[in-house]
Amino acid sequence: MTLDLLRFMTAGSVDDGKSTLIGRLLYDSKQVLDDQLEHVAEISRRRGEPEIDLALLTDGLRAEREQGITIDVAYRYFKTPARRFIIADCPGHQQYTRNMVTGASTADLAIVLLDARKGVLEQSKRHAFISALLGIPHVVVAVNKMDLVDYSQDRFEEILADFSPFLAKLGISDWVNIPISALRGDNVVHSSENTRWYDGPTLLTHLEEVEVAYDHPDEVPARFPVQWVIRTGGSRGEYRGYAGQMASGSLRTGEEVLVLPAGQRTRISGIDTYDGELEEAVAPLSVTLRLEDDLDVARGELICAAADPPTVARDFEADVCWLATEPLRSGSRYAIKHTTRAATAIVGDLVDCVDIHTLERDVAPSELELNDIGRVTLRTSAPLAFDPYLRNRRTGSFILIDEASNATVGAGMIVAARS
Repeated sequence: MTLDLLRFMTAGSVDDGKSTLIGRLLYDSKQVLDDQLEHVAEISRRRGEPEIDLALLTDGLRAEREQGITIDVAYRYFKTPARRFIIADCPGHQQYTRNMVTGASTADLAIVLLDARKGVLEQSKRHAFISALLGIPHVVVAVNKMDLVDYSQDRFEEILADFSPFLAKLGISDWVNIPISALRGDNVVHSSENTRWYDGPTLLTHLEEVEVAYDHPDEVPARFPVQWVIRTGGSRGEYRGYAGQMASGSLRTGEEVLVLPAGQRTRISGIDTYDGELEEAVAPLSVTLRLEDDLDVARGELICAAADPPTVARDFEADVCWLATEPLRSGSRYAIKHTTRAATAIVGDLVDCVDIHTLERDVAPSELELNDIGRVTLRTSAPLAFDPYLRNRRTGSFILIDEASNATVGAGMIVAARS
């Protein structure tokens, strides 16, 4: 039987111990190979460290190791008898908030680390806010470095009293609080005798038991962005299929579908895979669809269930995480990438900008600066077929790209179309 999969991310302020926590998870759950451990031990010895630095199990870039910081998103994979995991270790530096957005975009759960000595910082709030904005359904507040505050229950509760109202204001309803020491291993994989006042689960136990709300194909609309058009000919006759990955829902042979944005109506005549034909394609399978009618379908168009189509529009409102040093201003032009579709987008109004501390919105700002999160209006050169982000994370998200440098400068979540 295939174990289910949990994608989770770690985030926090600088030096809160995110990489050490993941190293501890891997080490104590016996997921580290002997040669990996020997390599990390040798690096630790060269640095003159008295113990093995478990953070090196995730800090994969040599430049990062030399500086002792994490600047990129490091992904790691492991499994236990209960579940498979994909971990995104996100950087804590404010200037790398864009990397945190990348790690959070596909996560089912976010671990927000707080340093027991420092408490709640601006980056702690920023990461919690981004987690809520990106619709991550589960949050763990891991108060780390409890060993440096003598495992004080009072300090743990003081931090929670400060942070919990903020999480509630964000609309996060499912979060747990766990006191840990990633360095010493307290409550990461094994329960700690140092926190006898804590009767909750260890971090790994919670990760194994948290319910992952997989979208049931009958409960979400079918969305299939066309990635590639396959045409062949020869003695066996002409073949035309549309390849891509099911973004959500399911499609069946014979089902009536729409091809958007044009709105052409047809039926599915076949569903092909490398292993043969299927009667039904369910997200996130990669398949090739064949259609009954000979339609002019190109990359970037969307095949969907005719009974529940998405919105098709050129004008919409979106929340944008700005990731570039050059500010976002009204009238600016960018390339936009939405599912497999590419177009050009013009920024209209800057509706507001969120104050991370108070969650109040500064109305009509003049610009969005690096790491700002604000609501904007956009107009695209070609119509997009989309859902609101809160309904469908795949068809409700996009990125903005600087046309001169080809750098990704913004990550957006669609709120609604504009008339």
